[in-house]
Amino acid sequence: MGVGDEQDRGALSNRGTQGTSKKKRTEMKKYTSSRRDFLRTSGAVATSIILPRQVMASLGKIKNPIKLGMIADLHQDIIHDGQARLKAFLDAMKEEKPDALLQLGDFAHPTKKNKAVTEAFEKAHPRTLHVLGNHEIDGGHSFDAVAKLWGMKGRYYTENVNGLDLVVLDGNEKPKNHKGGYPAHIGEKQLEWLAKQLKTLKGPILVICHQPLAGSSSIDNAGEVQALLNSAADKVLLAVNGHTHIDHVARAGKISYLHVNSASYKWVGGSHRNKSYPAEVHSKFRWVEYTCPYRDSLFTTLTIDPASGRIDVKGRESQWVGKSPSQLGIAAKPDLTYGKEICPKIRSRRIGPAVTKKSDFK
Repeated sequence: MGVGDEQDRGALSNRGTQGTSKKKRTEMKKYTSSRRDFLRTSGAVATSIILPRQVMASLGKIKNPIKLGMIADLHQDIIHDGQARLKAFLDAMKEEKPDALLQLGDFAHPTKKNKAVTEAFEKAHPRTLHVLGNHEIDGGHSFDAVAKLWGMKGRYYTENVNGLDLVVLDGNEKPKNHKGGYPAHIGEKQLEWLAKQLKTLKGPILVICHQPLAGSSSIDNAGEVQALLNSAADKVLLAVNGHTHIDHVARAGKISYLHVNSASYKWVGGSHRNKSYPAEVHSKFRWVEYTCPYRDSLFTTLTIDPASGRIDVKGRESQWVGKSPSQLGIAAKPDLTYGKEICPKIRSRRIGPAVTKKSDFK
């Protein structure tokens, strides 16, 4: 959920329904994502992004291609079919055979009722990595507690995957002048830690944070982080985030920042509540009407290939279940466009040393 769209929702309602007719149950089943996944995977390259020239030497340190499977903003405690969406991702990853799986935050509250969701993710691959999203604490836990429950090294940490250094940040720290709501900040201690990692790690480095470090809804001290990353542009390949529920790449200085779209929906808030599913779904899952859901689960893989000096982002496309945010009359933020960043898709992208032909663009 974007920073500007956040609301204090309190505890989620799980009111059950009794005496549902067979016809209505069939209708509900029709609309869930547990049905056959006929989502189209985009094979064409939608956009090319140039990597800094100075990072090529660092990229060359990797001996073989590295593939990372990523899913962002599942929101198991909002969407009614979160488990089915996660299953679609995990089933696809069995075919992709990535070197690691990452969930980019706002995954599932670490509660007893979500144990099956967390365990399904963690058992799906020998190496599964968590990123802390701002909504992880909605279930009543602290961020430190969530990190411990998920078996993370800490709220922020590094992980080496076959020669690729992942630097995972925690964008949930409170600034000194915090006035309420979900904070989006990286504190002084973590900044000092980040500076040390950028200096000592051999690279190449992939930086990951739930909240954006550049572009729409970025953390409130994004400039400080960008300065650090730019100072290590000979090592940093890319920064990746979730949170915004958009498909976008921002550029700040020498570094590109990839916004990975939500697996589930675009949040529209209480002023634009809408019924996109049958009444039985909305009666049991009250927060669904605050969203514009995607028909199918969205996720991606990043393949880092040292031979070509390229990172390939694999795209997936879906559709809005009901009305889109624009059809609900919601004005887009000044830096976002309906059908471009705000869309039920993740575009295929090619991030490399140079653009070789015009057909790389869409």
